[in-house]
Amino acid sequence: MTEPFSLAAPVLAPGAADGVFNLLWLVIALPAAGAALLLLLGDRLTKPFAHWLGVATITGSFVLSVIMFVTAWGRDEADRQVAQHLWDWIDAGSLHIGMDLLYDPLSALFLLLITGVGALIHLYSVGYMEHDDRRPRFFAYLNLFVAAMLMLVLAENYVAMFLGWEGVGLASYLLIGFWQHKPSAAAAAKKAFVVNRVGDVGMSLAIFLFITTFGSVSFTAISAAAPQASETTLNWLGVLLLVGACAKSAQVPLQSWLLDAMEGPTPVSALIHAATMVTAGVYLVVRSNFIFDLAPTARTVVVIVATVTLLWGAIIGCAKDDIKKGLAGSTMSQIGYMMLGAGLGLPGYAFAIFHLLTHGFFKANMFLGAGSVMHAMDDDVDMRHYGALQKLLPVTFLTFAMGYLAIIGFPLFSGFWSKDKIIEVALTERPIIGICALLGAGITGFYMTRMMFMTFFTGKRWSEGVHPHESPAVMTIPLIVLAALSVLGGVMLMGDWIVDWLTPVIGQVPEEDPPLPAFVISLIAVVVVAIGAGLAWVFVGSKEVPREAPRDVSFVTRAARAELYGNEINDYLVVNPSLRLTSGLVAADSTVVDGGFNGGGLVVSGAAQGLRRLQTGYVRSYALSLLGGALLLVLTLVVVNV
Repeated sequence: MTEPFSLAAPVLAPGAADGVFNLLWLVIALPAAGAALLLLLGDRLTKPFAHWLGVATITGSFVLSVIMFVTAWGRDEADRQVAQHLWDWIDAGSLHIGMDLLYDPLSALFLLLITGVGALIHLYSVGYMEHDDRRPRFFAYLNLFVAAMLMLVLAENYVAMFLGWEGVGLASYLLIGFWQHKPSAAAAAKKAFVVNRVGDVGMSLAIFLFITTFGSVSFTAISAAAPQASETTLNWLGVLLLVGACAKSAQVPLQSWLLDAMEGPTPVSALIHAATMVTAGVYLVVRSNFIFDLAPTARTVVVIVATVTLLWGAIIGCAKDDIKKGLAGSTMSQIGYMMLGAGLGLPGYAFAIFHLLTHGFFKANMFLGAGSVMHAMDDDVDMRHYGALQKLLPVTFLTFAMGYLAIIGFPLFSGFWSKDKIIEVALTERPIIGICALLGAGITGFYMTRMMFMTFFTGKRWSEGVHPHESPAVMTIPLIVLAALSVLGGVMLMGDWIVDWLTPVIGQVPEEDPPLPAFVISLIAVVVVAIGAGLAWVFVGSKEVPREAPRDVSFVTRAARAELYGNEINDYLVVNPSLRLTSGLVAADSTVVDGGFNGGGLVVSGAAQGLRRLQTGYVRSYALSLLGGALLLVLTLVVVNV
C-alpha cells in the first residue's frame, strides 16, 4: 500500500507579508467583481463596455497567476505551498472551518489554465457574441463561471471547495440555458443542473464523513490523519468523492448532460470542456490523493469507470454529425483518460494533470474552431452540410488541424506526450486496462479524422444561400495562440518537469520499469491511431458524403447515434422508477392521508348535520322533548325499582 504524501503549508494571517501571495484572494475577486458589477448595473448601462470589462478582469487574474507561478518556481520545493486565511467561516462546537485559500504546485497549474484559456475564450466571445442583445449578461456569467472555478481550485478545505463546486454548477446552468427562448436550451440547462445535483449528494456525504472521521475538512489535517483511518472508511470516502467527480466530469453513469450542454453558445462549450466544469472532477481526485492512495477498492472503481467512459465517449464521437456534439463525445473520452491516470495512482496523478493541461489547449482550440466554422456557415452545426472549407477558412483550418493532430497523438504534438504516458502507466499497472486505452486511441484517430474530412475536405455540400468566410481577428487570434499551445504543450514533460513540479502535492514517484520501452509503447499507439485514421479515409474520406444521414445503418451505428442509449438507461433505471414512486406516494397521500383527514371531517360534518335538525327553534318542540325525556327517566326508575 502506498504511503500518502502529507501536505504541510504555512498559514498566513490576513495582511501577513509574503509578497505577491498576499493578493491570492484577488485572483478570485477580480472576475467575481466583474460579474457582480455587470449584473447589478444591468445590460442597458453596461452594453458599451461589458465585453471589455469581462476580458480585463480575467486577464488581470491571469497576470497575477503568472507572477505567482514565476515566484513559486524560484522557491525551494518545500516553500511552494502557501495558505492564506481570510476569515473564520463556520465555528460550531469543535468544528472550525475557515475561508482559507491554498496555493501549491497543483493549484498553480490550474490557475494558469483557467485564467489563460479563460481569457482567450473571453476575447473570442467579443466577436462571437457581438450581435447578441444580452451580451453584457453573457460576460457576467462567464466571469462568474471563472470565479467559481478559481474558488474551487484555490480552496484549502472541502467545504470552501464545495462553495466553488456549487458556483460552477450554477454558472453552467445559466450559460447552457443562456438562449432560454429555445426549449432545447432550457431543457439542457435543467438536465445539467439536476444530474450535477445527483453528484453533489456524493460530495456532500463525503464531507460529512470527513467531519465525523477526522473532525476536520482541511486538506492538510486530513492528509496527516488519513493513515490512522480504517480502509473501509477510506474506500467509502473515495467512492463518494468519485460520485461527485463523475457528475462534474461527465463520467459514466452521470454523463448524460454533457452532449445536451452543446445547446449553449460555443464559447460556453469551450469553457466547460477546456478550463472549468469537466476538469473539476479530475482535480478533486488528484487533490484527494491522500485518500485514494490508501483506498485500493475506490481506486479500482475509478479505473473501471474511467475505462468505460473513455471507450463510451469515443464510440459516441464516431457517429455524431453535429460538430459540437462530436467534440463533446471526445471530451468524455479524454476526461476518461485523465481519470484513468488518477485512478492508477503514482505516477498517474502527474500524467492525468499533464493530459488535462494539454487537453485544455487543444480542446479549447477545436471548440472555438468549431464556432468559427459555424460562424461561417450561418450557425449550421451539421458536418454533412460542410465540406471543402480548408481554402475558404485558412486560419480556422490550420489551427483546427493543430488541435486535431494533438488529440490523436501525432508524434511531437502535445497529446502525443500526455496521452501516451497514461497508456504507458496503464500497461504497466493493469495490462488489460492499458489495451483498452490503446483501443480508445485508435477510435480517437477514427472519429477525429472523420470530423476533419467531413468539415474541411470531401465535396462541397452547403446550400446556395451560404457564403463561408473567415472569422474576424478577435476570434482568430485566440485560435492561433491555442494552436501554438496545442503543438508546444509537450514541453512540460521535458526532463519530467511536471512530475517533479507536482511532487510536493502527490509525493515522490517510485521508479518502475514498464513492460516495454516507452518508445515502443509510443510506436504501438501511433500505429493504432494510424489504423483508425485509415479506416476514416476508407469509410468517409474516399466517398461522397450524403447531406442526410443514412437511415439503413447497423445496430452499432444506431446505438452510437443514440449515445449508447445512455438516456434510455437512465430513464429505465432511475427516472421512470422515480416517477412511479412519486406517483405512488401522491396516490397514497391522496387516498390514505387525505382520505383519513377528509373522512374524519365528513363524519363530523354528517353528525353535525343530523344534530342540527334537532335545533328547530320552536318552544313547543323543546317542551315536548323535555316532557318526553322526563317521562322516559321516570319509566326507567320504575322499571329498575320493580
